[in-house]
Amino acid sequence: MKIKVNDQVVIIAGKDRNKTGKVLRVLEKSNRVVVEGINVATRHMRKTKTQKGQKVQFNAPLSASNVMFIDPKTKKPTRVGYNITKEGKKERIAKKSKTVI
Repeated sequence: MKIKVNDQVVIIAGKDRNKTGKVLRVLEKSNRVVVEGINVATRHMRKTKTQKGQKVQFNAPLSASNVMFIDPKTKKPTRVGYNITKEGKKERIAKKSKTVI
């Protein structure tokens, strides 16, 4: 997966389309990402002997195909590619501006 933790992404599909946020978690096996402030879900917790009932809001994961990386130079959505340096190191680049991420 080309999206990593702490990347700035824009949502390209779904109810939160065109919103931006920072990636908090990447779930590799299910090809999903958790983005800060996006796809907020509410879970109603039943009361127990030790705590009272409450509504808990959390960021639900969404498919990685619904997010695009934001180019740090142009501030527009772009794809992520890889480049091999002369030293043999692999680095991520933004496809639109060819900027190293």
